[in-house]
Amino acid sequence: MTAELISVGTEILLGNIVNTNAAYLSEKMAGLGISVYFETTVGDNEERLTMALKSALSRSDILVLSGGLGPTADDITKETAAKVLDLPLYLDENVKSSIEDFFEKRMIHKITENNWKQAMVPEGAQILFNPNGTAPGLILKSKEGDKTVILLPGPPGELKPLFEEQVVPYLEKMTDGVIYSRTIKTFGIGESMLEDAISDMLKNQTNPTIAPYAKTGEVHLRVTAKASDIQEAKKLIQPICDEVSKRFGKNIYSMDENETLEESIIKILQNREWKLVTAESCTGGLLAGRIVGVPGVSDVFGRGFITYSNRAKRKILEVNKKTLEEFGAVSSQTAKEMAVGAAIAAQAEVAVSVTGIAGPGGGTEEKPVGLVYIGCHIKEKNYVKKCMFSGNRQKIRESSVANALGFLRQCLIEYDELA
Repeated sequence: MTAELISVGTEILLGNIVNTNAAYLSEKMAGLGISVYFETTVGDNEERLTMALKSALSRSDILVLSGGLGPTADDITKETAAKVLDLPLYLDENVKSSIEDFFEKRMIHKITENNWKQAMVPEGAQILFNPNGTAPGLILKSKEGDKTVILLPGPPGELKPLFEEQVVPYLEKMTDGVIYSRTIKTFGIGESMLEDAISDMLKNQTNPTIAPYAKTGEVHLRVTAKASDIQEAKKLIQPICDEVSKRFGKNIYSMDENETLEESIIKILQNREWKLVTAESCTGGLLAGRIVGVPGVSDVFGRGFITYSNRAKRKILEVNKKTLEEFGAVSSQTAKEMAVGAAIAAQAEVAVSVTGIAGPGGGTEEKPVGLVYIGCHIKEKNYVKKCMFSGNRQKIRESSVANALGFLRQCLIEYDELA
């Protein structure tokens, strides 16, 4: 069984919004054992949407459309799909009532006439009532019964609950197998090196399959198996995960799809009841921003320092003036003193510091743009890592943050082994 995704909205084509719905739906369809072979984005244009629908119907069993179900004149998805499938529209009183309830609960007593456009439903449609918005989702069938067209609202806060609560149970009845994936997340090893280390596994793969994905500072391996059910798929995947674990060991920080590198670090700190502090120069708070994105992080993270100038490094972190004069702000010595000074100032067991040259100016032959030092202080021990990144200013800063997190986790593990 094959599926096709069609994202509707001129704003997507213009780049005004990022199309996160397509990535979400692709992943969910794969988990249901439904292969997505095509993804299309089309603007709010009836002629072009009609072409996209007819093309998709000619080659796919299931079509999932997102967007274009709103009350305005340029919301044409439902009307165009109904026309292509030759299904007349009628006013559904239950949908109209749900729209009235939606506005009433929000104390909006004047409902504009164009909202009733959303109560028009194609004949024979299965209605997916939407508690988070006014546009219902719809499941349509071709007159021959061999094609399924699913219409979902565009806002992710509406699309995701509708899909998970109402579309997934519907699609599960249509499939005779599942596709299950597990993600092995690594840091501290490049994509080419990792791929070379598992070249034999990649060469001989059938089911499960292994696919490497490079991220900033990380490489993920997605292991995917096809089976009759989830339990069988997990059994197929487990030997692959065990072998990858043997080969990479400490470079693996998680096999949880949803766990981030910073979350894995916070767990370690919480288990030890240690406090963490950050000291940043070129990253200007990006590192602290990643850390505070972790729920419950206040247990271990109370503050971070942004010391962009030499004066700030001296006054706040007590970096020695002679260190700055002799070695400069971008040096292993300064990175070390920044981490130690931050730990003392915050009375924290663990500190991580970043200092570097993000560019585009400021580099020299001796210290080029992209040179970054990361310092880590854990109780009585100090560690420093020298990095050389390429790219624009933002890329260098993001790479610095990712590597600072990876280095921090590596130091925490190393500290345990030496303790």
